[in-house]
Amino acid sequence: MQPRHDLFASGNTSFSRGQRLLNRWWRRQSPARQDRFVTIGPLVSVLLFLAAIISAFWYLRNEEIEREIESVKRDTEIVQQQMRLRLIESQEQLIRLAGQMTRRPTDAVDFIEEAASLARERPEITQITWLAADRERRASHSVSGYPMETNPTLDPSMPGLGRASEPERAFVAARDLRQPVYSRAFPNVVTAPVFQLQVPLFEGSRFAGVVLAEYSVATLLRLTVPDVVSSRHTIAVLDDLAREVATSEPASPGQLIHRAAIVHDAPLTPTANGLIVRGQGWRTSIGLISNTLFWMVVALSGLTVWMLLATWRHMRRRGQIQSALVQETNFRRAMENSMLTGMRALDLEGRITYVNPAFCAMTGFSEADLIGARPPFPHWPPTMIDENMRLLQQELQGRSPAGGIEVKVIRKDGTLFDARMYVSPLIDSKGHQTGWMTSMTNITEAKRIRDQLSASHERFTTVLEGLDAAVSVLSVQQSELLFANRSYRLWFGAEAHGHDMLAGPNAALPFRADQDDMVDSFSGLPTEELTEAGSDPREVYVEPLGKWFDVRSRYLQWTDGRLAQMLIATDITARRRAEEQASRQAEKAQVTSRLVTMGEMASSVAHELNQPLTAIANYCNGMVSRVKNDAIGKDDLIAALEKTSKQAQRAGQIIHRIRSFVKRSEPQRQRSEAKTIVEEAVELANIELRRRNVSLHTYVAQRLPPLMCDPILIEQVVLNLVKNAAEAIDVAQMPPQRRHIELRVVPRHTPDEGGVIEFSITDMGPGMKEEVLSRMYEAFFSTKADGLGIGLGLCRSIIESHRGRIKAQNLYNGEAIVGCRFSFTLPVDITLARGEFPPSAPSPAPANNTVAS
Repeated sequence: MQPRHDLFASGNTSFSRGQRLLNRWWRRQSPARQDRFVTIGPLVSVLLFLAAIISAFWYLRNEEIEREIESVKRDTEIVQQQMRLRLIESQEQLIRLAGQMTRRPTDAVDFIEEAASLARERPEITQITWLAADRERRASHSVSGYPMETNPTLDPSMPGLGRASEPERAFVAARDLRQPVYSRAFPNVVTAPVFQLQVPLFEGSRFAGVVLAEYSVATLLRLTVPDVVSSRHTIAVLDDLAREVATSEPASPGQLIHRAAIVHDAPLTPTANGLIVRGQGWRTSIGLISNTLFWMVVALSGLTVWMLLATWRHMRRRGQIQSALVQETNFRRAMENSMLTGMRALDLEGRITYVNPAFCAMTGFSEADLIGARPPFPHWPPTMIDENMRLLQQELQGRSPAGGIEVKVIRKDGTLFDARMYVSPLIDSKGHQTGWMTSMTNITEAKRIRDQLSASHERFTTVLEGLDAAVSVLSVQQSELLFANRSYRLWFGAEAHGHDMLAGPNAALPFRADQDDMVDSFSGLPTEELTEAGSDPREVYVEPLGKWFDVRSRYLQWTDGRLAQMLIATDITARRRAEEQASRQAEKAQVTSRLVTMGEMASSVAHELNQPLTAIANYCNGMVSRVKNDAIGKDDLIAALEKTSKQAQRAGQIIHRIRSFVKRSEPQRQRSEAKTIVEEAVELANIELRRRNVSLHTYVAQRLPPLMCDPILIEQVVLNLVKNAAEAIDVAQMPPQRRHIELRVVPRHTPDEGGVIEFSITDMGPGMKEEVLSRMYEAFFSTKADGLGIGLGLCRSIIESHRGRIKAQNLYNGEAIVGCRFSFTLPVDITLARGEFPPSAPSPAPANNTVAS
């Protein structure tokens, strides 16, 4: 062990070494820094003393708060345990009562006696009820002071089938879980907060009902909170939404309730129904901020700190002023050297007194060349000395325009550049003007760009004026015509009414400053970016001009920031006339196609008419022979005449149907049924089908929506497709098992077309080649030797004029073609661009007809 005097010796040696190092560091510091450290030392000691006092006060205050928190927590847990024991005892007694009821027969009187005895022992129980399995109230006992609703459907404490109430949820849970269940808190008939315990009853394994006990939350809290706890803290019961249900210290009328500073929550067990026991406490100490001694210490420390800081500030002031002057000088010099704008100062006599480096760099002259110079200055062009002298006199007299002066400046190397000069007076510290400060900016590049923009604008305006289309821009708010080219002025003049006619009735309403703020005047305007917002092209007829225009619109932001609408209207009168002429030619081609179809079916039609005419001749000859021989009775004569009349009607129907099919008429859109169109087309097709020994099977779904179409044109398409299928089967000499056609009409829904009705004609013929599929809609293209090549093209035109689609495809079995299917669709309502229609589903009772050869 080292002797004690050796330890002291080593300690003194370390101390002396540290002192020497400190003295050496102190001598290396400058006098100003030594003064600063001398001032900072007392300041730091005072601040440390103040921090120690504050820490002591803070520690004592936290200790007191911890004791308060622990007291609130302890009292809350005591109340929780008291409630828990009381609820468990009540639950055991109710379970015992339920067991007695299941072991021996119990009537209502016995139940009420047992319930009254239990309620006397447990004042928190306000009601005990016996409910059957069907929720019928067998017997009930209510504590005096808590009325019971006589009508079970109006009693909020009774469960009801289909009722979203807490008693009903507890009843269902007790029945399903087969164990006692606590309900969540709810208001009873007098709006007092209560919760229930429902104990299930069983007869063997069958659910027989429940014993329902209703607890008053306020009474339970009052019975379980000891006086010593209520005198110290406030105990409250909260529901699952943190709302206060009951409290041990209710607020008096008019009393302001403050939020407790200390709160501790504990769940109310064993209910598990969301109720929480909350203990609330308030701090009894006056706090650190309200302590007089604390403020005395703070005040004395603050006074000491202020005195030290005042001394330190006085010592530093002179050095700061000197440093500030140096910094200001350096700052101004750095700012002058970094500026791109040339600065020049003149005295009242027009002599240059100052130029910055940017001015020298801009003109090429040095500071020595410029300072002290008198007019004419070296940077003035020789040819513009008189003009510059006039501008200088204007500058010295203070009449220079605020927007600056545009001048020509010559560099030292002889090159010229454009500059803009701004003039402001120089004022000294006494408020007297000592000269003029001029700032100069090189605008050569900006002027060049401005000239290019002006030329570009002129070219753009020339292009717009030369367009054959009318271009106009209208302000949305003021309905003011902002721009109109030559074509617009030629057709509509210089007014905005032409723009309104082209925009149509759906144009945005003009903005009115006096309109109601609740009205959105910009309703209907695009919400996307103006550069991308537009509208679909529209065709507008202007009656005063007798012209058709293709109008395209777009919203844009005008040069002054206003919202504007631009229209480009192109004259399409010649195109519309050509389209109308083509439409008339297409109608003639449709009639021609029907005539060609009936011409091809002429022999079949003659054969079809031969049967009823032959029958009429036979009936007439037979009746004449029997009348001559007096061998016919009145009844036989009437029967023969009726048969003759039926055959004549049949022949007339055939002739009328063919006549109405081939009669030329304008296309007429009308409400039509798909079933009727199919029946009439099949009636005409039967002649051709029987001649070619081909059968037709039809399937038309029930309850199809009506179509807005020309039934004759759609019937022509169906007949043409059926006839083509029959010809393909007959020409290919298909065997009997493949000599049939299927015609189906079903609803469909597609993302592109929406709700449509699909007509499909499927044959079992040889199909079509790929090159035929790609060219079958071309005009005058046909695979038949005597075909005109207009049938399928007309079919496509008819379907597309009804805003439908037609397509063809081969049917395959592996790689072999086993048939062909033509299908076309018609929208349910062609007045809508995209009709809504429910997805297709199999029809419950389709109409299924078969026409055999």
